Amino acid sequence: MTARPRLRITGRSSSHFTRVVRMVAHELALPTEYKVLADIMSTDTAHYSGHPALKIPTLHVDDRPLWGTEVITRRLAALAGRERDPRVVLPHHLHDDLCLNAQELVWHAMGAQVTLVLGLRVSKLPADNVFFTKARLGLEGALAWLDPHLDAVLDALPAPRDWSLFEITTFCLVEHLVFRPSVSLEGAPRLRAFAKEYGLRASAQHTPFFFDPA
Repeated sequence: MTARPRLRITGRSSSHFTRVVRMVAHELALPTEYKVLADIMSTDTAHYSGHPALKIPTLHVDDRPLWGTEVITRRLAALAGRERDPRVVLPHHLHDDLCLNAQELVWHAMGAQVTLVLGLRVSKLPADNVFFTKARLGLEGALAWLDPHLDAVLDALPAPRDWSLFEITTFCLVEHLVFRPSVSLEGAPRLRAFAKEYGLRASAQHTPFFFDPA
């Protein structure tokens, strides 16, 4: 019997990208170690467990690093023997255009949220810069599309399913916008209701957002 590899996630408890990976590992019942990136402003690749682009999360499978949230989730599913399980729905399993567009907008919104938080809240750069204006408008536009389409997307996802990466990423996005507000969720009642319900899952309860101590 082949021994299961040692899994270590490098990230931050305040990061929605990190939370996605940790929730997936929990859903798959995969034990992982957790290494905290203490300073998000660090420019030392060693602090990011060797990630050359200075990003999180990183997954180490024994001594082999993997980068990118979606790539990591696919590897975790494979390690759990569930990459081909129809009850585990990953983005490459999607063929419906509505679902594909929805997942793309969630990824975009998560990236825009990082831009706004790091640029405005952490670095205190001018908010009227066109770079941040476009990031904010793009995030608002993504939410404005996702909210009225959410029910149709959920209905179009393969079923029955244990979980989908779309649901986990959407939950983490909405929760992060509550935790680190950058745009209003007032006009997104469906997204808020979905996140409230999805937040009852054990994987969500196990991975709350908070600021890691320095």
